[in-house]
Formats: sequence, structure tokens, C-alpha cells
Amino acid sequence: MIPVTKPFLPPKEEYNKYLDGIWQRNCLTNNGPLVNELELKLKEYLKVDHLLYLTNGTIAIQIAIKALDLKSEIITTPFSYVATSSSIVWEGCKPVFVDIDNNTLNIDPDKIEAAITANTTAILATHVYGNPCNIDALNTIALKHNLKIIYDAAHAFGTLYNGKSVFECGDISTTSFHSTKLFHTIEGGAVITKSPELLKRMAYMRNFGHDGPDKFTEVGINGKNSEFHAAMGLVNLSHIESIRSARKAQSDYYDRVLKNLEFKKPVITRGATFNYAYYAVVLPTEDITLRMIEELNRNLIYPRRYFYPSLDELPYVKKVELPIARSICKRVLCLPLYHTLTFEEIDFVARHMLRVQNN
Repeated sequence: MIPVTKPFLPPKEEYNKYLDGIWQRNCLTNNGPLVNELELKLKEYLKVDHLLYLTNGTIAIQIAIKALDLKSEIITTPFSYVATSSSIVWEGCKPVFVDIDNNTLNIDPDKIEAAITANTTAILATHVYGNPCNIDALNTIALKHNLKIIYDAAHAFGTLYNGKSVFECGDISTTSFHSTKLFHTIEGGAVITKSPELLKRMAYMRNFGHDGPDKFTEVGINGKNSEFHAAMGLVNLSHIESIRSARKAQSDYYDRVLKNLEFKKPVITRGATFNYAYYAVVLPTEDITLRMIEELNRNLIYPRRYFYPSLDELPYVKKVELPIARSICKRVLCLPLYHTLTFEEIDFVARHMLRVQNN
């Protein structure tokens, strides 16, 4: 079987060394020493000033919305994972969808201003597949209309924009360290900001609002993560360069063996250093997409329609006319990509895709 992804698992003995320390200290959670060490090493690796390690990427978005005191309408993308939209609704705000750029698949800045109203408080944009948004254009719009920006950077670990981490962009960037991600801590996530004040507020929020054992600053949530998850992150961080290198080689090989397949890939944003988190293809029609899925599944290959459906089609939001997002959602496939995927397996995937096209 060839799944769309497999979690990277480090040598067991490397992880066990951290477990020995956990047993000796008998400290399992509540921002223990491994959580603190992971935060420091992530800040060093990513070259960011402030980062808080959290339970997952969804809580990261929810804390970001709460920390920025966002109300009412938040402009966002329909082409993302469901957590991007559901977090907005969960926090009592209204997602306002605008269409995406046909090339990068990110939110289209040229369509944002028409969606801004007196009730708009922020933009929540996703760096789709780790490909940075048009950050400069979004910053210009936000400054002009006094809006906050949150970036859902769940796919963007290690992505650079003009030589700097994309996590540095916006008022707050959020990310996921779920086991399917390029870098993972089994479950996990983070919020990143350049503002010390926002960092302090979010640090309270992730721990129920505690400011000491019997004092509370404001409403909070249990957004902490455990020493066991941090241990996995510390080990995996030491392997991240080999993980990225393998994915780049696999992606380059896909490019070669699929050169005769009719499809397009997302256009990487100018100024970006891509992280090869996903290998996504947009096929000519939904019919051929579905036929390829059927053929691949029949041969125990499992790509994913990521993302499908368009988020404006969720039952708890307002549907709008978004022709580009609707079209892309019907035709996109993320192909298998993970550390141990072999070139022979990529050949096998490509052979079946080409067979569908040529029949």
C-alpha cells in the first residue's frame, strides 16, 4: 500500500533517551523542561523571536483570534483545511470567503477589498501547501483598512519568504505539528508573533489564564502540550534536513516521471524558498480526477483530494460564488510524499496516472 503520507519516526533509541529523563524527573506536562527546550530550539532553527508550543494547530488559531480580540467578520480563504474556517465560527466570528489565485492557490489579494465592510476585523490567510501568500499585498491592505492578519502556516514549516521565516509574518502566525506534517511532535502546534505583549497574553491563555497558582488574568484554555510530545519534536528536529532533502528529491522525480501527464502545479510565490511539504497536482477535469483516484485506489495507492470540498460549502457557513476555488477543489490531488517513499513507488504511481490519461 502507498498512502498519501506516513509520519516520520526517528530511531527508537533516540526517543527513549528522552523518555528516561521524563521518568527520572516525573514531570509529564505543565510546560516542563522538554517543552521549554523545544521552544528554544524551534526559535533558533526558525529564526523567530517568540514562539509558544501548543496542543495542536486548531487551538493555535483559536488562541490567535482570542488574543487579537477579533469580533464579527474575518476575511478568509475557502481553500484550506476545515480548521481554518471552523476556528473562526468556534470563536463566534463570521468567515467571509473570497476566491483564490488560480496559480498560487492562495487567497487572492485583488478580491479582498471588495469584501471588506465596517464589520471586518481581520484577514486569516493560509500558506497553501507551504507556498507563501502574497504577503506584501496583504500587508498593504491590512494597513490601509486597519485590519489584523493571522496566517495559518500549518504547512509552512521551514518555508522562507525573502530570506526570512514566513512564521514572522502577520500579527500572529499559527502552525501545526500534527504527525502528518513535515515536522511533527505526534500532536502539536504553535503560535508565533513578533509582539512581546501578544506573546504574554497567549502564554496566559494556553494555561487557563493562570498568573500563578491562584490568580487568573482572563479566560483561558488548556492549550499546553506534554513532555512526551516535546521529546518527539526534539528528536525529529535533528532529522529535519534529511526529511526535507528526501521530499525535494521525490518531488523532483515526480516532475520527471509525470512530464507527459496533463496537469499543473501551484506556482511558487516569488521570493519564496519552498519546503516540499506536499506534491499537489491540478488535473484538467473532475472526471479525470475521479477516474485517476479510482485507478490508483484499485492498485492500493491512496492520494487525497486536499482540499475538498471548498470551505464555503460547509453546512454552518454562508455559500458564496467562488468559481476558482470550486474548480480547483474538484480537480486537485495530493500525491504520496513521505520520507521513505521510493522512486520505484513513484514510478508505480505515475504509471497508473498516465494509463488513465492515455485510455
